[in-house]
Amino acid sequence: MSLDRRTLLGIGIASPLAGTPALAQPMPLGNFGLDAAHFGVRPNTSEDQTLALQRALETASSTRVPLYLAPGVYQVADVILPAGAQLYGVRGASCLSLTYGASIVAASGADGITLSGLVFDGAMRPLPERRGLVTIRQARGLRIVDCMVHASGGSGIWLEAVDGEVSRTSVIEATKAAIFSLDARGLAIVGNTVKNAGNNGIQVWRSSPGDDGTLVSGNRIDNISARDGGSGQNGNGINVFRAGNVTVSDNRISNCAFSAVRGNAASNLHIRGNSTSKLGEVALYAEFGFEGAIIANNTVDGAALGVSITNFNEGGRLAVCQGNLVRNLFTRGDRKIDSEARGVGIAVEADTAVTGNVVEGAPVAGIWLGWKQYLRDVSVTGNVVRASPIGIAVSVSPGAGSALVADNLIAGASAGAIVGMDGLKPVTGDLSVENNPRYTQLTISGNRVR
Repeated sequence: MSLDRRTLLGIGIASPLAGTPALAQPMPLGNFGLDAAHFGVRPNTSEDQTLALQRALETASSTRVPLYLAPGVYQVADVILPAGAQLYGVRGASCLSLTYGASIVAASGADGITLSGLVFDGAMRPLPERRGLVTIRQARGLRIVDCMVHASGGSGIWLEAVDGEVSRTSVIEATKAAIFSLDARGLAIVGNTVKNAGNNGIQVWRSSPGDDGTLVSGNRIDNISARDGGSGQNGNGINVFRAGNVTVSDNRISNCAFSAVRGNAASNLHIRGNSTSKLGEVALYAEFGFEGAIIANNTVDGAALGVSITNFNEGGRLAVCQGNLVRNLFTRGDRKIDSEARGVGIAVEADTAVTGNVVEGAPVAGIWLGWKQYLRDVSVTGNVVRASPIGIAVSVSPGAGSALVADNLIAGASAGAIVGMDGLKPVTGDLSVENNPRYTQLTISGNRVR
């Protein structure tokens, strides 16, 4: 049975202004749980409600029944959630407001926690490091559903070694990360709204490289800054670090200072079906010491580089880049001297298949293969590249490895459809029309150029 305001009022929750006194025995709400008002938990008062709410939670959780909060604002801080705690509010109306301390609610080693229909308001009070308005550690079966986390002076939700779900929850105005997960044990972050985060939207990290398996799907992420600076560790819609077997799918991500999705040392990362726009750097990134990445069926509309699968020098290798649509790219800085200027649709380095992508309007090159000697076993087939000065750039620097470039359609490449590069410097003519016997590591055939 779903619980809306009318249902809750019908089963006995008093008006938030009623000031119901505490009773000797808690009042049950039929078969649904306990009313926090009967423990002396009062909304819309300046008095701190932490102790009363703590007692109510401990009583309710000891009998494994939910505790309900009527609409109103409750002044609390550092409430400890016991195992089995189930705290429900009226969606958008039952607000826990931070008065002091490190979190509004926190738990460690407590399984079976549910938070639903609650507003957590941090009033932008500064939080310590590794804390959020909701902080949960070492917990199984967590459910944070239909909540709103607002105005955090640190992270919005901070999770460590957690399994469960964060779903249909809005995290707005966090100075650090909106949702941070470390060392997850089976987590789903699904269907949430994240806006105006100071450093990252959703972070999935591990203390050391290993299997994680978090699902990040169907979220809306917008306006992510890089308040603490850096060269890419901040400013991302979704940031995956050292976490293996993470799936990032079907998210809508826009207005990020750096990347929409950034995977660093994240093996077997799947980035699929995401809609991204207005990115300040690389839109979709697999970098550093990863093995295995699939970046497929995404759209990128506005970025300095669409898709980058890179850092073969650090062990980054083995990927599929398929079916992506990349357009409206731009450069930053001087593209003639600075490799970070970008202006490239798709860039890959090692053991990668690039197939069935469409790139339009890249100001430097549509597809870029390798960097200096860092190129090995790349296949580029069946792509459409339009309106880029260089259609496909391929490294022919000493030590660069093999590449197959076949059956692509390249249109409007004013500086050459397929061009050999040494770093940023073109060193060949158009390899789509001339046979250069110096570069036997390249197989170029069947490309349609116009």
